[in-house]
This record gives sequence, structure tokens and C-alpha cells, in this order.
Amino acid sequence: MTTYEKTDVSVRKADVSAKTAGLLLLSLAQFLIALDYSVIYVALPSIGSSLKLGPDTLQWVVSAYAVLFAGFLLVSGRAGDRFGARRILIAALVLFGLAATAGGVADSGALLLAARGAQGLGAALMQPAIIALINRTFEAGPERERALSVWGTIGASGLAAGALLGGVLTTASWRWTMLVNLPVALLCALAAPRLLPADGRRGDRRALSAVGAVLATAASLAVVSALTFAAVHGWGDGRTVGLAVGGVLLAVGFAWHERVSAAPLIDRALRSNAMLRLGAVSTALYMASVGAEFYVVTLILQNRYGYSPLRAGLGFLPLALCIVLGNILAGRFIAKVGSVRLLTVAFVLDAAGLVLLALSASGTGYATHMLPGVIVSGIGHGLTYTSMFVTGTGGLRDEDQGTAGAVLTTSQYMSAAASLAILVLVMGAPTAAGTYRDAFLTTAAFAAAGAVVAGAVTVLRGPRGAR
Repeated sequence: MTTYEKTDVSVRKADVSAKTAGLLLLSLAQFLIALDYSVIYVALPSIGSSLKLGPDTLQWVVSAYAVLFAGFLLVSGRAGDRFGARRILIAALVLFGLAATAGGVADSGALLLAARGAQGLGAALMQPAIIALINRTFEAGPERERALSVWGTIGASGLAAGALLGGVLTTASWRWTMLVNLPVALLCALAAPRLLPADGRRGDRRALSAVGAVLATAASLAVVSALTFAAVHGWGDGRTVGLAVGGVLLAVGFAWHERVSAAPLIDRALRSNAMLRLGAVSTALYMASVGAEFYVVTLILQNRYGYSPLRAGLGFLPLALCIVLGNILAGRFIAKVGSVRLLTVAFVLDAAGLVLLALSASGTGYATHMLPGVIVSGIGHGLTYTSMFVTGTGGLRDEDQGTAGAVLTTSQYMSAAASLAILVLVMGAPTAAGTYRDAFLTTAAFAAAGAVVAGAVTVLRGPRGAR
């Protein structure tokens, strides 16, 4: 081997190592986002007791994060495309870590809710930037699909790991469920300039419409808040109705502005992209099915089985491991069968696992009754998470990756708020096995709808539908 060839090999190895390190950093940041959505569930009873918060206020400890997260995603994605994804990510990590610290030392419900909202804003800035940086770093095709598989494996497991870690940390103090974020967030922020590619000098020169940004954010905040109020206070509550009407009017105004504006928030080519539309539908149905599974399982373990926070958290360990396995399998099979076909199979597994959980609702033990459904749905969960993002962002321009990621995640977390409201209506006061069975069957119906939609796209598009 010549000196030139040796040098070329060394350069390529160094490039692969740098990309791998950057991918792990981005995956860790994604893990934090998912973790903080679910870590708080197991800690809620302890938070309520410590700060003397009633059930209605406690619900907002979860919802404040989700509302701000979903509300600012579209603007955040567009800002990342325009001002630089790495810059936005670093600022978001700092905000996220500091907000978590404020929540960890909060001595009142008001301060805790404000901190959770600030965390949600930090997550909204992070999420599109993470997806954009992955898709810009790795070339479209097998290389990017493997990268998204690694990212999905670490990120998706954050939802289950959050419940597990929440149980462990709550045994010491619920405050650690918040404080644990600061060192990880700051570590990622400090490492980002060295491990992630620099933002281009030009960036996306398309103007960022202030009117479009305000309308999109206000509409998202109003709709998600209405769904959250519906879950807590019912659909007939005046606040729910007012926010819902306001959200619809703002959404109509945003849609009209997007059509007539010379600088739309989501450009016309992106709005008409069939795969992005399929990805958005898939992320919504994913969160309404296996994403909502965490809520119902948490209730069963603590309310029906009487598990302690630690034991309930440990009950999510099999689910976390199966999600990891599903993501690993997704990385191996996407290149062979295509992301849309794999998405169809994933939703079928989701539905099957949730039906098994529905059948186990009258059982009396986790290992003897619930575990088969947890395993099947967990594997399907991992397959779904990776394949839906590969489907939604594949083939898009680099300058559109942040916006596309924001569209997918907005759909995902708006669906989370909507599905929670639906499950609360279905279950009422969840005490009997039948209420949990109905909840699981509802989530299974959403997964089945996902399988039908993805399968129809595969059939209608023929060979193209596989990608």
C-alpha cells in the first residue's frame, strides 16, 4: 500500500470516527427529550405530596412540557434551517439543563410548571436540530438509515427508560428526576462544537415570516392546550371549548397565510411531499398507539397491582429492552425491504401486542399475563420509531431537514395530547380490568389504522412504495 493510500485510509477512518461520535452525542440529546416526557409519570404521586398539588395541577406537570414542546416545533425547525442547526442545538441544551435544575429545586407548583414549560421549549428547539444534523451528516441511503437506526435505538428507549429511571430516582427524591438532566445537557452542549459539523455560512436564506411563525405557534399551543384541558376537565369545560375554537381559527389563519405568503413556514414543495405526509400520519398513529401504552401500563402497575414507584419503574425494563431490539432490527431490514413496508409490519406488531395487553387486563400478574404483550408491542415500537422517520425525511434537501423533522414531531406530540384525552374518556376512573382492556383496544385500533395506511401506500406506489 502506497503512502497516499495509507493516508486516504486514515482520513476515512478519522471521518467515520468523528461521525460516530457526533451521532452518539445527538442520540444522547434525543434520549434526554424522550426521557423527560416519561420520567415524571412515576414521580407524580411524590411531587403531589411534596408540593401539595391536586390531581388537576399534577396533570400539568406532564402537560406543560408537552404543550410547549408541540407548540414551538414548527418555528424551531424553520429557525434551525435558517440560523444553523448546531447553534440552535447548543442553545437549546443549555436552556433544557437550566430549566430542569429550576424544576428540581422548585418549592412551589407554579415554579415547577414554569420550569417544565421551559424544558418543553428547550426540547422543541432540540428535536428538529437533531434530525437535521443527522440527515446532513450522513448520506441518503444505507449510511443514513444505519445512523437513524442507532439514533432511534437510543432515543426511543428513552421513553421506557424514563419510567424505569423515574422509579429508581423517586426512591431517593422526586427532585432527582429533574436534576439528573443538567450534567448530561451541559456535557452535550460543551462537546457539540467539537463533535458536530459546523453550520454553513449561508444557511437557508429564505425569509422566516414573523406572521407565519406567530400563527403556527399560537395555533399549536391552543390546540394542544385544548386537548390537555379536555383530558383533565372534560370536553364541555369552557376553557377547553374556548381554546379549541381559538386553535381552529388560528390554524385556518395559518393555512391561509401559508398559501398566499411569499415566505411560507413550510414551503409548497415540502407540503406536497407524499412521504413526508405519510411520515406525519405515522408519527401521529405511533404516539396514539404504542406511545400511549406507557400511560396505561403505569396506571395498571401502580393502581391495579399496587406497585411501589421503584417496582413500577422496573416493570418497564422488558419494554425498554424490546424497543432497543426493535430499533436494531429496523436498521438491518430497512435497506432490504424498504421503510414503508417495514412500517406496515411494525404497525401490525404494535396492534398485536396491544391486543395481547387488552386480553391480559383481567389478569393478576405482570410476568404471567402482561409480559407477552409488552414484548410484542415493544419490538413493534422500536421498528415503528426508526422506519417512520426514515420514511418522512428520506430524499429531502438538506435545507428542509429541520422543518421536516419539526412537522413529524409536531404531529407526534399533538397526537400524544389527543390520545391522552381520548384514553381519559375511555377509562373514566380506571379501577376495573374492563377499563384498561378498553384503553388497550383503543390504542390497538390506532396501530391497526397505521398498518392500513402504510400498507395502502405500499400497494398504490408499487416498487416505489417500499422506500
